[in-house]
Amino acid sequence: MNAREMLKRQVCEAIDQRRQRIIGVGESIMDAPELGFKEQRTAGLVQEVFDEAGLSYESGLALTGVKAVLRGKRPGPTVALMGELDALQVPGHPRADRQTQAAHACGHNAQIAGLMGAALGLTSSGIAEELAGNVIFLAVPAEEYVEIGYRLGLVRGGKTSFLCGKQELISLGHFDDIDMAVMIHTKSPGDEGGTHGVGLSSNGFLAKTVVFHGRAAHAGGAPEQGINALNAAQLALSAINAHRETFRDQDCVRVHPIITKGGDLVNVIPSEVRLETYVRGKNNEAIHDAARRVDQSLKGAALAMGCRVEIDTVPGNMPLCNDTRLRDIFRTNAATIFAASDYRDYSHGGGSTDAGDLSQLMPVLHPVMAGATGDAHSVDWHISDTENGYVAPAKTLAMMAVDLLHEDAKCARGILSENKPAMTKDQYLQQQKSVFETEVYEAV
Repeated sequence: MNAREMLKRQVCEAIDQRRQRIIGVGESIMDAPELGFKEQRTAGLVQEVFDEAGLSYESGLALTGVKAVLRGKRPGPTVALMGELDALQVPGHPRADRQTQAAHACGHNAQIAGLMGAALGLTSSGIAEELAGNVIFLAVPAEEYVEIGYRLGLVRGGKTSFLCGKQELISLGHFDDIDMAVMIHTKSPGDEGGTHGVGLSSNGFLAKTVVFHGRAAHAGGAPEQGINALNAAQLALSAINAHRETFRDQDCVRVHPIITKGGDLVNVIPSEVRLETYVRGKNNEAIHDAARRVDQSLKGAALAMGCRVEIDTVPGNMPLCNDTRLRDIFRTNAATIFAASDYRDYSHGGGSTDAGDLSQLMPVLHPVMAGATGDAHSVDWHISDTENGYVAPAKTLAMMAVDLLHEDAKCARGILSENKPAMTKDQYLQQQKSVFETEVYEAV
């Protein structure tokens, strides 16, 4: 066994010795879910573990983020290991917060448990002396794109510049000292099979909140005096649906609007109706083309019914592109835990993550590992295998850090030499900020 493999065994043994602590972190977060930019208790638990590991840290980053660094003996690249702090709203989930309906139905509790396990293992094993470069442990807020109105309030109040955690951390400069980033997402069995794998890419998106303004009137006594905003919204939904057959299959466009307010009283012509939608696609051109067609549908419906429509557009996530060399390192290390034959290369995914934003700037890996049961974002989702869900990601993250930074960080340096970022930080910020737009269209 060579020196690098001995170090990886050493760090895995250190993680095994702290198995119960790691599982306890994951379960504690599961029982105390918090929504994005509000993850105070979860961030506090992260700080507690960093104190145990003897790591100094920065807190309150992008409101709730926490960042610690383990420095190698020699200079070299900096690798970030990441986990996400937030939950999402899943009413009816058995472990949801009763007041907020927040629940960890996507595995972010497992991400943080794995991140904390990697931090404990890498620090307690003392292997930083054998590494060139730094390992940053970064607990990131607000990946789930929920409570758009609340987050817009943060932006308009000057408390944030963006609606997602990694976007905000990029804007604030907290990724400026990082060269590449890795995280692991827990998966349930799913239709594609396998215990672990990496998707080629996934969609990006932008988000729209829409208000149709009509005129109230007595629905029974004088309907002719009203302008029905609900009818306008329904026309808009039909028009958007009519566009679906025009979207190219290879662009993986997804538009899925919902009505969040349909009126006030059944005997009053609806004068205010609200919609929300994401517009997703495989690339920025497809996203913005689909968004233009959505706007046409909204304005056309307002014109047809003689009402006014307000369209607020905000940036969502950029498309994700997983780095292939980081993928290979993940595959090798995960094969020490799962059967190598159970690895899968997954196709492009229709969902989105703000890891996509980061992948435009540096090498990023966002793989999946087994450990959960149930459909993601559903009331059935939970970590059913604590060993795979909490401990295995800790070992895999730690082993990847060793591979990347051992032997004078030869592996990490090689990845960076081949990587050509899609855009600079300034270009990224300019593009995302340009998405913010409020448009008012009134039928005349």
